[in-house]
Formats: sequence, C-alpha cells, structure tokens
Amino acid sequence: MSDPLNNSYYQASANAWKPQPVFNGNGQFDVAIIGGGFTGLSAALACAEKGLKVALFEAQSIGFGASGRNGGQLIPGLRWSMREFDEEFGRERAQAIFDLAYGAVQRVNRRIAKHGIQCDLKAGHLEAAYKPAHFDAMQRDAEFLAKQFGWKSEIVQPHDMGRHINGGGYHGGIYDLQGGHFHPLNYAIGLATAAQNAGVSIFENSPALAIEGNQVCTPSGSVSASHVVLAADSWMGDLDTGLARYTIPIMNYNVATAPLPNAVELLPSDAAVADSRFVLNYFRLSADKRLIFGGGEKYVQTPPADIAAFVRKHIVEVFPSLAETPIDYAWGGAVGVTMNRLPHIGRKGNVFFAHGFSGHGALVTTLAGELLAEAVTGTMARFDVFANLPQRPFPGGRMLARPLATLGLLWYALKDRL
Repeated sequence: MSDPLNNSYYQASANAWKPQPVFNGNGQFDVAIIGGGFTGLSAALACAEKGLKVALFEAQSIGFGASGRNGGQLIPGLRWSMREFDEEFGRERAQAIFDLAYGAVQRVNRRIAKHGIQCDLKAGHLEAAYKPAHFDAMQRDAEFLAKQFGWKSEIVQPHDMGRHINGGGYHGGIYDLQGGHFHPLNYAIGLATAAQNAGVSIFENSPALAIEGNQVCTPSGSVSASHVVLAADSWMGDLDTGLARYTIPIMNYNVATAPLPNAVELLPSDAAVADSRFVLNYFRLSADKRLIFGGGEKYVQTPPADIAAFVRKHIVEVFPSLAETPIDYAWGGAVGVTMNRLPHIGRKGNVFFAHGFSGHGALVTTLAGELLAEAVTGTMARFDVFANLPQRPFPGGRMLARPLATLGLLWYALKDRL
C-alpha cells in the first residue's frame, strides 16, 4: 500500500531488499512476531539465534512504520534522567535500569558490526539547551550520571557551542560521544537480512488480524505458535484495544534538504542534535550532507497540506540561512507515546509485547526485542526490569483519551514559549 507520508529520503537511499511473500495457508512456529520494525526484527533475530523456529508478519514492508521514518538519532538512555530513576526507585533498581538502557548503545553497535550493516553510522549526539534553566538541569543530570554511574559526557558551555552547531542561539548543551546517528531504514533492512540468514521466515503485506490463543490469523491463513511477540507500536490497537490505551499516536514530520555546500559550517562536529523544548527540534546531516530536520508535532493524524512548509519554519528558527534552500524530501509518521514517556513492556499469557517508546526508541527498541526473546525462552530477570516500570492507561476511555491527552500536551508545548 502506498503512503503519502512516506516520501522519505530513507526510501530513496535504501539498501537493496527483496520484497518478501505474502503469507498463505497454515503453519506452525515456535514464535510468531507481529511487526517488522526494530523491536520485531530484533526479537526475531535473537529468537532464531536461540534455535527457535520464527515467523515475522509485517502488514506493509520492513521498516514501514516509525523504525524506517525516524530522525535517526541514537540517544543513550530513556526519557527520564538517571537522577529521576534514582530518586523514584532507589539505587539498586536504578542501576539495573541503567545497565540495560545505556547498554543498548553497545547492543546496536554490535549488531551493526556483526552483520556488516551499512547504515551510515556516525558518533556524537548533542542535547542543546533551549533556555538557560534547561542547561542548569542538564549539567546536574550529566554530573550525576558520571559520578554515580560512570557514564561520561561533555558539558558544553554556551560560548563553546560553535564547535558543534552554528545556529539556534542555544544556551549550552551536553555532548555524548557514545550517542550518534544512522540511516534507520537501512538498519532495519540490515536486521531483516540478518534474521533471514538466521532462519526467520518473513512475510510482508501480511497483517495480523487477530490473536486467538496460540493462533495468529492473517487475511489468507493462520499459524499456530507457542509464543507471540506483539511489536506493532502505533498499530497496537488493531490487535489489542486494551494495550492501545497505554499510548497515543503523535504525528512527527521530517524533511531532507538538498545537499548543503556549507554543511560543515552549520554542524562542525557532524553530531546529531536535539534541543530541550517539550516539542523539540532534532536534526543531523546525512551521509551526503543533507540536513535531516524534524520539528513540530501535530496531535491530529491529518498531515499538514505542505509538510515541507510546516517543517521549514522550524528550520529557519535554527538556521536562518536555509530559508530558501530546496527541500527534496518531506515525510511523517506516528510515534506511540505513553503517559510517563517510558516504554510499556510486558506479557499477557503467551503474548509478549513492547511499545510506547515515546520518540526515544532508536536504541532501546533493539534492547526491547532482545529482552522479549529472553522472556520467550524463560529468562525473565532483565525483561522484568522493564516490565516493572510503572505504567497506566490514558484516562477517558476509547472516546476521550486522545482529546484529554492532547490538552495536556498542548499545555506543555505552550510552556516552551513562556
């Protein structure tokens, strides 16, 4: 199915991938995985490496959803700072969360190296302070992270920001060399290729319509599986309305400019940058020196009439010199966001699930998939670290949850301007 929101640079520069067949008939597998993004692909690959017979069902094509459309920013950790985790849960539990969340960096790097995934991997991520008060909080968090957990990053004073970015008027930032950026669709294709090589059967254009006990039903057949992994993120409601109440979809939009002759002047260290607004701007350079920029959010699923114009006004706030620069690609997609911005991971009988990465999932989704594979094979300790994170559904039921959540999000977005 074509998608008017997926006129993306990533599609235009994707590595070779042979479309996979539609599932027909019946089958029997140890694990049936629903969703062909980072979470599902990582789970499939890890399950196959454990000797399980695995089938993966993708409603469209590999990387079709957020995994193949995101900003490509590799940001260590979760949406909460480690100081917040430590204050909320105590040191022992915070340490377990740290080991997994920050260890996700090495998991992704190992996958890329092991499978030779060509995805334009670059080192370096900068969190840029939109307000002086944001920089004060960033420094406290970075110092706590270094002192208590040994994770080192660089505090960049306002007068030194030009080493990383020339634009935006930011009030300092935190530079993390262990973060970075990559081509997300090519990473997804690389995981899919590795999964196939490990024996996973991948079916595209094969939506799961229902999970009935140990049966996964598709339009043209069904499979039985001892375990099911549900990794559909923003499409979770198509299969489990109860789980869908834990997230709302927020629409994000990205553009890629024409290649920039002055790219190095704008972003001298070639780091990915995300600022500290509630509705943040995030941007980086592609391998061919385009600016890939995401800015603004919409809380309705109808896209802007002109995505490029919608994002351009945010680009110009950061880089006024790009006001007339051609925009070659413009696209968008939904991000599943939870109430507290932490991922929702767990199990319901023989169904294991992970969703709600809240715009911070390019690293953590690989971790989540591998934790799901551990849980499927009965190793629950690390899975339980994330499964026990506090979560609750959005209030208001099916009809009111989204409008109520939108009001709250608009309030926080307004605070950016105050």
